Amino acid sequence: MAPIYKRVLLKLSGESLAGGQGHGIDPQRVDDYARQIKEIVDMGVQVGIVIGGGNIFRGLAGAARGVDRVKGDQMGMLATVINSLALSSGLDAVGQPSQVLTAIGMVPIGEQYTKWRAIDAMKQGKVVIMSCGTGNPFFTTDTGSALRGIEIEADVMLKGTRVDGIYTADPEKDPTATRFDRISYDEIYRRGLKVMDMTATVMCKENNLPIHVFNMDVVGNLRKVMMGEPIGTVVYQD
Repeated sequence: MAPIYKRVLLKLSGESLAGGQGHGIDPQRVDDYARQIKEIVDMGVQVGIVIGGGNIFRGLAGAARGVDRVKGDQMGMLATVINSLALSSGLDAVGQPSQVLTAIGMVPIGEQYTKWRAIDAMKQGKVVIMSCGTGNPFFTTDTGSALRGIEIEADVMLKGTRVDGIYTADPEKDPTATRFDRISYDEIYRRGLKVMDMTATVMCKENNLPIHVFNMDVVGNLRKVMMGEPIGTVVYQD
């Protein structure tokens, strides 16, 4: 059976790379992710990745402590580069070629991102890790992942989180919360659910990019998503 998607944009949170440590980068978590990603590349899937930087620095949190917002967001962009290099190193360790692209000039750390450079690398079988978000302050990495997913013409945005989908409420706070198998963008708006920031959600809706939210921390889940198994939540256009 063939994968249901041919090209995906995988969005990972920086916090997820921290694993059980709560901060920094957990080598075991990086290895788990790298092996899962290699598995789907071996199935013929082209993979682009955007990683957040919240395990190292978050611009909004810095601004709340008096850091200039623009400088804080730039610090957050650098945090995403550190995470991207860590994941790239993890992929190298399991024999999966990868390439780090940056939204702002940062040679020799990574080549500057362009749509065509990213697509060409994916067609060569490389995992492309796109760092620095959009390259601009006041935009989250959720928005960066929506933008990159649309640009590289991905079939879907896979939002790998620590929960197994979208719920009626925060399942970590409300034990009565129930999970959606499928939900439309409009219902997310009506219910005020915090799937991604509003800018990212609107971009996906307007450009017909579906979102699949699932628990990336469970080893094997990424492959299950590729094979169309009913895990997580799919966000679709009405």
